[in-house]
Amino acid sequence: MKKLMLVAALMLAGATVEAKTSVSNDVTKSYNEPKWEKSKEGTWVGADKTWYKLNAKDASVWWSKDGKKWEAVKDGMWQDKDGKWLKIVDKDLKWSADGGKTWSQVPDWKWHGHDDVWNKFDKDWTPWTAKA
Repeated sequence: MKKLMLVAALMLAGATVEAKTSVSNDVTKSYNEPKWEKSKEGTWVGADKTWYKLNAKDASVWWSKDGKKWEAVKDGMWQDKDGKWLKIVDKDLKWSADGGKTWSQVPDWKWHGHDDVWNKFDKDWTPWTAKA
């Protein structure tokens, strides 16, 4: 009987430690994860304070210096804060760190904007932003 109670006590102690670790990890994760919000204007900031927006129907990228007059970006590319070029290729967000020679998928479709705001697209190509 003492062995059974000892085993039960050890199992309970192990479950308590595991629960505390799980809660601690969840709190840390939620604290470090930025709060994402849909971009109110559907835009993001690139190099030289240029505003960009996406026409999700045809995956075309548009740019503006004043937010009023918009023009299509011929090559569909924009730059993140680290100087990587981004563009949409075959319904996927890609980036290049070597000036467009090689392209790879952007993890989680997130990039750091020039205004120190994080940006991402969701599966429907809606832009989201989060303060860094």
